[in-house]
Amino acid sequence: MTIAGSIFLIAVGAILRFATNLHVAHVSLHTVGLILMIAGAAGLILGFVQQRMWARRAPNAVIAEEREIQRPPPY
Repeated sequence: MTIAGSIFLIAVGAILRFATNLHVAHVSLHTVGLILMIAGAAGLILGFVQQRMWARRAPNAVIAEEREIQRPPPY
């Protein structure tokens, strides 16, 4: 899950949890909102951990310039 997707889940969960006044039969929108916020927070944390792991694997070596061999022009 991407970081943007996690933030989206947190926002949708917060809207369902705190800003809705709707009642659906057999479904608690407040609970669904809480679950989405927890899933978004977990995805956000895992996204940052994964990004940090990838940053450690990135090569830190300086890229050497390739030198072209100068040859005399063909006759």
